[in-house]
Parts: sequence; C-alpha cells; structure tokens
Amino acid sequence: MMISTKGRYALRVMLDLAGHMQDGYIPLAAIAARQHISEKYLESILSVLSKAGMLRALRGKGGGYKLAKAPEAYSVYDILCLTEGTLAPVACLEAGQSCENSAACSTYPLWQGLDETVRNYLAGFTLLDVLHMKKP
Repeated sequence: MMISTKGRYALRVMLDLAGHMQDGYIPLAAIAARQHISEKYLESILSVLSKAGMLRALRGKGGGYKLAKAPEAYSVYDILCLTEGTLAPVACLEAGQSCENSAACSTYPLWQGLDETVRNYLAGFTLLDVLHMKKP
C-alpha cells in the first residue's frame, strides 16, 4: 500500500486547519503557501474534503476553509480513505468486493489481518493526536 500525494496532502491540510482553528476561515492561498502545495492541486483536495462535510467553505472576502468539527473528531483513517478511495492491501478486501476463492485462498487471512492492522492503527489517531506528536 502506498499513500498518494493526494492523501498525504489532505492530511497535511487538515492538520494545518486544526492548528489554525482560532483564526477562523483560512484562505486557500495561505494554506497553499504554508504547506508548499500548488493552489490548483490544493483546490481539488479541498473540494473533496468539503463535499464530504469535513470542511466548511466560505466564499468571498474573509472566506476560506475551516474544520467542520473539532480536531479530535477526525481520524487519520477516515481522511485517508476519503482521499485514497481504499487502503485495502488487495482488491478482494475493497468495500463491495468479494472473492469467490476466499474460502480456498491460503493468503486471504494474511491480507485480512494486514487490512485490519492498518485500519486499527490509522483509526487510532485523530488530528489532535498527530498535532501533538513530537517531530524528529
């Protein structure tokens, strides 16, 4: 499993907004400058996050983006699943998929365990947790 730039940037943006909650709505240009992300690419990420209800958007003067909920209400897993589509290590574990060979597949339990481990690990961290992590 490889997290794409879209997923990594979405997480960085959500952390940026969590760290600047006291500032109200944050303009796209300010986020892009702080995170070194192109405004055009950032706009597409913010659109996905906004449509999913993770962000509130306000147009016009004084507008921008802010978190729709408190930072502790967002799990890293939810953010990455939204932007990545899936974090499943193999196609047969993706939502809505089934494998007719799963009962006979000797590796299926291995992939299930990996999927569960990744899900539990990432779901165990909120934006607030990551904000308070020590940097190397």
